[in-house]
Amino acid sequence: MKLTSEAFDQNERIPDRYTCHGEDVSPPLSIEGVDPKAQSLALIVDDPDAPMGVFDHWLIWNIPAETERIPAGIAQEERPSELEGTFQGENDFNELGYRGPCPPGGSEHVYRFTLFALEEKLDLKPGAGKGELREAMEGKVIERSLLRGSYSI
Repeated sequence: MKLTSEAFDQNERIPDRYTCHGEDVSPPLSIEGVDPKAQSLALIVDDPDAPMGVFDHWLIWNIPAETERIPAGIAQEERPSELEGTFQGENDFNELGYRGPCPPGGSEHVYRFTLFALEEKLDLKPGAGKGELREAMEGKVIERSLLRGSYSI
């Protein structure tokens, strides 16, 4: 399974549009090679370089396994209409959906977009946090893919 973005390449700078210094919308993502046994996908976007520990920017799950593209600008709603059947969790900004990179001045941070192929849909209500999402995924992950981007001001 492979996760890519037309907005930035692996280990490259995330464009301002997808950060707090731009429009702060989620970037477009492409998915290929999902295991045929997968029933759903989940995505966690986080910043392991945050001063207070890993900072969560986006949690979204129950993405249909046949999804090949996640469009830019997914609405910050519990159940975004752009990806029918999906749920979004609460990020560390205490908001639903995507919030982009916004590191302190002078430091470059790496942002991880981790996609998980799961053997079933998750029985998890919208608004859940990363701990709840990870617990719900436990024992159900078939494979994962990692896309990294960086950002600094």
